[in-house]
Amino acid sequence: MHKEMNLKEVLIRFKPFYKRYWKQFFIVGIGILLASGGTSATAYMIKPILDQIFIEKKETMLYFVPFLFVLVYFLKNAGSYLQTYYISYIGTDMLRVLRSKVLKNILRLDMDFFKQHRSGELISRCTNDIGALQSIVSNIIPDFLTQLITAIGLLAVVVIQSPKLAFFALIVLPIAIIPLFYLVKKLKLYARNIQEKNSDLLSRLGEIFSNIELVKANNAQEKERQKFDQENESFCKVILKSTRINALTSPMMEIVGSIGVAVVIIVGGREVINGTMSVGSFFSFISALFWAYTPIKRLSALYGSIQGAVAASERTFYLLDLEPQIKGGKKELKNIENIKFEKVEFAYDNSFKNVLDGIDFDFKKGETLALVGASGGGKSSIINLLMYFYEKKQGKILLNGLDISDFNIESLRDRIGLVTQNIYLFNDSFAENVAYSEYLDEKRVVEALKLANAYEFVESMGGIYAEIKEHGKNLSGGQKQRIAIARALYKNPDLLIFDEATSALDNESEKAIMKTIENLKKERLILMIAHRLSTVENADKIVMIDQGKVLAIGKDEELLKTCELYCKFKNKEKEIKA
Repeated sequence: MHKEMNLKEVLIRFKPFYKRYWKQFFIVGIGILLASGGTSATAYMIKPILDQIFIEKKETMLYFVPFLFVLVYFLKNAGSYLQTYYISYIGTDMLRVLRSKVLKNILRLDMDFFKQHRSGELISRCTNDIGALQSIVSNIIPDFLTQLITAIGLLAVVVIQSPKLAFFALIVLPIAIIPLFYLVKKLKLYARNIQEKNSDLLSRLGEIFSNIELVKANNAQEKERQKFDQENESFCKVILKSTRINALTSPMMEIVGSIGVAVVIIVGGREVINGTMSVGSFFSFISALFWAYTPIKRLSALYGSIQGAVAASERTFYLLDLEPQIKGGKKELKNIENIKFEKVEFAYDNSFKNVLDGIDFDFKKGETLALVGASGGGKSSIINLLMYFYEKKQGKILLNGLDISDFNIESLRDRIGLVTQNIYLFNDSFAENVAYSEYLDEKRVVEALKLANAYEFVESMGGIYAEIKEHGKNLSGGQKQRIAIARALYKNPDLLIFDEATSALDNESEKAIMKTIENLKKERLILMIAHRLSTVENADKIVMIDQGKVLAIGKDEELLKTCELYCKFKNKEKEIKA
């Protein structure tokens, strides 16, 4: 589900951000040079302090060097401030931009993508993965450069004070670097596993909270907790494995470094005793060497952290690189006058078994067409094709005589109002939910609510600006459906689609809505899916669908005479009512 990348490829992908924040990066660069230079200068100044003040007892240096010392520390900390602030600025703003870009691209993708990916996984990729990826540009790389320049500066002091001692001190470094490469490979693998396990954990939590009524109704709290604990334990195990490997890098560098320091003390001590090296030079050397091991240790730890960020980058850039398969055409759909299906075939997930097999029907403005049949017969798939959520396999779907693929997808969906059996409501006001697809107009909101027989209960709950809880938890099933119907009516579309849209309504509300739909059809096309045949008796055309095929088309009285399956459904409905 992602292309494996190395650090170089990741840094190349960040090229637009380098250009976007070049001024801030320039200031960060100055800060790095000041901070690193200050550290190196501090180590170098130990020599004149010891040799010229305490040993040679030069009084002029006594008043000059301390002021120089204060100046160096001022510049060093000014550099640290600039570096810290502007790195934080780059990181925070980049996080905002990246999240927006990833979400924008995800929202472009086909419905098939959302069918294949869990919501918790996508949330994790939009938050945790991007947070880790952001750290490459805003934290890891600048810190890496700071430590690298600091180490180079301190090593320069080491070499200047005594090339001979520098040789003994630094020859041990390759011994530590060789096993470091092995550890880094392990860290990248664990980092990738951590991202995936975190996605699993969020998905599990999402399922629990989304289905909380079912969980409680079946006393399944303990069952769900055990499932979550399994995911949680697996996640923690991977983190601990990564921590164990990461924790090895610093001690390994220190142990190897201590060997170098031990050799330096022996060799350098002999040179001081023999008078070939001053005490100040030796202390300057040893201080620079000790301080140099800190950034070198930090570099080894950062290199491990980079692997985690690279793993997150792979997952994030995978999402940014995805392209929708359904692109639509360039024609703007101004209005819909008629719709025609010609021998349409369709299958989900490239399956060989067709969900729709040679579907034929047509209807025009001013007509209501109803799709009826057993569950799983293909009725909702017809709606999915009309909304252009999926691409047909064979045949034609014609709007005003032109294939649906000729039209711009946005203009197509602007002309369609969809009310499904799954009601989608946001944690916002009634007005914002009704006017979801367009700008908010209070008069139009009230009008749509009245047409949907919803205005009365909305007023009783505090008016159109009262809050709807997440997923409409403060509304009944019927109230949710009426808000969804109001949203479709507010859009004022050419085609209104009702997929079991009145199933949760009481008889009075259903009759009122059906009357509204009957009045609306004069200037629109109405497409309805219903299991209760009583709701579609007045449709201009009823299409009987069974196992993806059209069995019969006609009015209610015609199908009662010509379609055996329709009669069977009608009789069964009468028996239930009786």
